[in-house]
Amino acid sequence: MRTALVLAAAGIVCLMGAAGAQEKAPAEAVRRVDHLVYAVPDLSGGIESVEKLLGIRATPGGQHPGAGTRNALLALGPSSYLEIIGPDPEQPAPRDPRRFGIDTLAAPRLVAWAARESDLDRFAADAAARGVKLGPVGGGSRKRPDGVLLSWRFTSPSTVLAGGVVPFFIDWGSSPHPSRTAAPGATLVALRAEHPDPGSVVDLLRSLGLTMPVVKAAAPALIAEIDCPKGRVVLR
Repeated sequence: MRTALVLAAAGIVCLMGAAGAQEKAPAEAVRRVDHLVYAVPDLSGGIESVEKLLGIRATPGGQHPGAGTRNALLALGPSSYLEIIGPDPEQPAPRDPRRFGIDTLAAPRLVAWAARESDLDRFAADAAARGVKLGPVGGGSRKRPDGVLLSWRFTSPSTVLAGGVVPFFIDWGSSPHPSRTAAPGATLVALRAEHPDPGSVVDLLRSLGLTMPVVKAAAPALIAEIDCPKGRVVLR
């Protein structure tokens, strides 16, 4: 028999027991995940709560200069990870609102995901020709605690499609992928979504070369199933 522990404030459900009996092949979305974005109002508190649920303490990631945020990471496989992101008290308040609605968060939440893609300029142009506006292609960087500089290009995370259910896209170029130095021990096994208009979301995902289960619900939500030392955790 399966039991479930629900932590509504953290948006997490911990599933124990017969998860292995319902193992399914990874969906296309899982294979394309670069990282999941778990936004928290307080980074230290977010790291602690995720550690209690997964049994893994996230590795410090680094600051996002000028953005007013910093992160911590857990690997979800050889080339994907969970990013816990929150305000950085060591930086002054940014001029613009922090990404992912961090300034107005009432509780931790899985707010977005990034899919791997190369040649982002061409990809974004092709998407625009199909009527999907991914926003401008830009770049970012941060230093790891060991001093290694990571840089990446991405379609704008501020261009939120379908309430965050549709991903933004990222290319790390020659930088080492963050999953290599993120805390190990967890595996992403499924990614699905909820949305008031699931059919339109499925069509939008397909136009971007992605497939993911989407069911009807009152509000958009991402739901990730993660295997970890504490069992199977459903993060949303």
